[in-house]
Amino acid sequence: MSKIGLFDLEKHFAFYGAYHSNPVNIFIHMLFVWPILFTALVILYFTPPLVGFSLGSLVLNYGFLFTVIYAAFYVCLDKKAGAFAGFLCFVCWVFGSFLAQHLGYSLAWKVVLAAQLFCWTGQFVGHGVFEKRAPALLDNLTQAFLMAPFFVLLEALQMAIGYEPYPGFHASVKAKVDANIKEWKESKQKKKL
Repeated sequence: MSKIGLFDLEKHFAFYGAYHSNPVNIFIHMLFVWPILFTALVILYFTPPLVGFSLGSLVLNYGFLFTVIYAAFYVCLDKKAGAFAGFLCFVCWVFGSFLAQHLGYSLAWKVVLAAQLFCWTGQFVGHGVFEKRAPALLDNLTQAFLMAPFFVLLEALQMAIGYEPYPGFHASVKAKVDANIKEWKESKQKKKL
């Protein structure tokens, strides 16, 4: 059932899950990952348009381009949850655009900076205090930025309604996560010796 390469959801989720196994750290990420995406889209509102027209407050710029890329990638990973994640990305882009237009650049970048600092600090505290493992972004920056919103959504869907992209997905991912964590702990022990 799993796909190969770039669209192998099981492989990506296992990588991410190995860095997010502590329940408090998972909760912190659920609170802060989507606001990071949202505020990034707020500031990207001020990038130049990629085409010569706009739809009122909605400018087809880099914020729109990133929204399309994220949404399309999520749908390729899993049609059902990916479509929902893609919809949420577009909701973030629309409301981020309206907020950016309302605030104006001078105030928007200050709001974005404060929100980003607060959310990133929370996540680093989650890793340092609760997970006791460096964030995934230190090992795979692209994967961490691109996948994090989808993963916290998948975790929320699994907790709320038991959602699985396909039968056996979570059991398979858990086995890979456990093996990754065991390997990480063993390599950490070897470094101490």
